Order: sequence, then structure tokens, then C-alpha cells
Amino acid sequence: QVQLVESGGGLVQAGGSLRLSCAASGRTFSRYTMGWFRQAPGKEREFVAAISWNGASTYYADSVQGRFTISRDNAKNTVNLQMNSLKPEDTAVYYCARSLVNVWYISYALDPRRYDDWGQGTQVTVSS
Repeated sequence: QVQLVESGGGLVQAGGSLRLSCAASGRTFSRYTMGWFRQAPGKEREFVAAISWNGASTYYADSVQGRFTISRDNAKNTVNLQMNSLKPEDTAVYYCARSLVNVWYISYALDPRRYDDWGQGTQVTVSS
């Protein structure tokens, strides 16, 4: 079993940056797709970014394209989300997730139903 723990959230002014990290304990997630999702109060959970098992493929939501970068270090069992040029609408709880499906399809990567393990989330608040 793998436990996922997010860190790096906090309060930042619009235009600022944050770097979120997701650390895994237990067994490795080296061969699995990893994703980031977020949920704001009163809204549905939405896809943010995903990365394939070897890091060769990434996919981003249109709302964060060009501002966020997802990366992974399989040797350290970590996944990161670099968030630049933050906007107030980025305010949400951010969740790290792992998918046990061992194939890369964009339709799978952006679908929360395809993820099996989730972290507890970390709060990101962007002030104007």
C-alpha cells in the first residue's frame, strides 16, 4: 500500500509562486500515472495536471497551461507541482493522486475515477 502526503501549500499574493510536493510511503509508485487535482469551496473537484510513469508524457488543464509544471522523481517517490503566476482563482485544496492503470491515455489521466489512491490535500490560497 502507498500513502500519499502533500505539502507546500500556503498563502501567497497574486503573481507569486508555490511548489507543492507529494511524498509516498510504503511501496513505490514508479510505474504508475500521478496526477494533481484541486477543489474549491462549492465546486467540483477538477483536474490540474498529470504525468506518466516515466515522466515522458504530461498533460495540463487549460486553466494552468504555461503556469504550472508537474515533475517526478521515481527514485525518491516524489511528485511535484511548480505553480507560477498564481491567480485568486487558483485558490483550492490541492490533492495528489496515483492511478494503478499502467497505460497512458489522456482521457484516463484527467479522470478522477481512474485514480485509486489520494492524499489528504494541502490548502493553497491566493490573495488579490
